[in-house]
Formats: sequence, C-alpha cells, structure tokens
Amino acid sequence: DLCAGEMEEGNHSEVTEFILSGLTDRPELQVPLFVVFLLIYGITLVGNGGMILLIRIDPRLHTPMYFFLRNLSFCDLCYSSTISPKMLLNFFAERKSISYTACAVQMYLFVSFADIECLLAGVCAVGLVDSMIHTFCTFQLSFCSSNIISHFFCDIPQLLALSCSDTHINEIVMFAFIGCILVSSFVTVLLSYFYIISTILQIRSAEGQHKAFSTCTFHLTAVVIFYGIQLFIYLRPISSYSMDMDKIVSVFYTLVIPMLNPLIYSLRNTEVKDALRKVMNKL
Repeated sequence: DLCAGEMEEGNHSEVTEFILSGLTDRPELQVPLFVVFLLIYGITLVGNGGMILLIRIDPRLHTPMYFFLRNLSFCDLCYSSTISPKMLLNFFAERKSISYTACAVQMYLFVSFADIECLLAGVCAVGLVDSMIHTFCTFQLSFCSSNIISHFFCDIPQLLALSCSDTHINEIVMFAFIGCILVSSFVTVLLSYFYIISTILQIRSAEGQHKAFSTCTFHLTAVVIFYGIQLFIYLRPISSYSMDMDKIVSVFYTLVIPMLNPLIYSLRNTEVKDALRKVMNKL
C-alpha cells in the first residue's frame, strides 16, 4: 500500500468514532473557555464576512490587492468554521465524540483551507490535491488500540500517533507535501517583504517610512506566527510530539490568526476604512 506500510490487504479500521479530549478536562474551565472561543469565532465571522461583503460592494476596492484580501478572508472564514462549531459544542458535551467519517471530512477541509491560505487562489488546486492525499493516507490506517484523540479537532499528527499501523510512509508523505508547500510559500512571502522593505527605505518622508514600517511589521508578524507554528507542528517526528503543548500552539494558527487577519491586513488600510465609513453612513 502506498500510504500504510504494513497493513494487511482488506484490513479495515475497527474504530467507528473518535473521542476528542479537547483543550482541558477541568469542569470549571469549560464555561470560561466556551465564552472566549465563542467571542473569537464571532469576531472571525463578522470580521472576515464583513471584509468579503465590503470588497464586493465598493467598486474602489475591485483591484488585485483586494482580490487577494477577499480570498484570504474567505479562507480564514472557512478555515475557522471547520473547527470552531464542533469545538464549542464539545465544551458542554458529556461525550465528546466525532464519527469516523466526520473526522475524515474535518481533516480534509482543514488541510484544504490551510494549504489554500498558504498558496491562495492562484494554485488552490494544489491545496485540494494535497488534502485529499493526506486524508486518504491517514484513513487507510488501522485504529485498534484507542479512539481518543488528544486534541480539539482531527489533525494529522494526532491521528498518526493514535494508529496501530506502521505510519512511516505517512510521515514521509506529510513531511514531503507539507514541507514543500509551507517552506516554498514562506520563502516567497519573505522575499516579497524584503522587496517591500527595500521600497520603504526609499521613502524620503520620515513619517511615511514610519507608517509603512508599522503596517509592514504587523503583516510580517502575522505571517511569521502562521507559518512558524505550522512548521513547528508538522515538520517534527511523531515520536517527539507533546500533545498538550501542541493543543495550545494550534489554537493560535487555527482560531486566533483567522480572527486577527482582517484587522491586520485590512482595517489598518485607509481605503478600507473609507469604504467602511461610507457603508456605515448609509445605514
């Protein structure tokens, strides 16, 4: 088998569902965490949904840059929505289960939108193919010893750690595909920022330089956090994973970054502020 090194022919998983352990099992933290992540998800929906609508209705924003921002907002909206609803429900669920099929679908959608966010619409087919390969390979494995996923959603490393099959080939596939996508896109983004900074240094006005550097710093910080966390999580051997630390780290790039992106990339932009002010005045 291409994906599972030592699976017997015709052998199927005995697991029909998984149990998501969530961020914590402490009862006193369930309500506060629910409120925090409901607020984060709400801001993500309003921020990204509003940005998509604003760019669509204002003709002044029909430019290539805002086409990029609209796609980024769409990815962030979908990216967060593959995880947040189930996560929020599980804060009050006695049994935090997810069906085998739902877990596969969640992982496929999550990897799809994560890849597309890295590569964006120009090569979105790569993200869809990559997510299909990871999902297919992962769910060819056997899960026979336990069905408890030590995470708040179905992610590749946690499922590989849970499997009782040989996951060596799966790890190679994960490192190869995710490594190529993350590293190549990260290097491309850093090169673009190098040219942006070079251009900023040519601005003669000190005030203009300060404003440009301020905006660029926020953008670059978001990029480094997004890519840095994913490189940390996915480009390590499965044996070195610390599940508790990975849960906390995953919160930032799966839930917090999609919430912050509209603020960082758009609401610091004068044209977007003017368009938003114009819409608000009409209401």
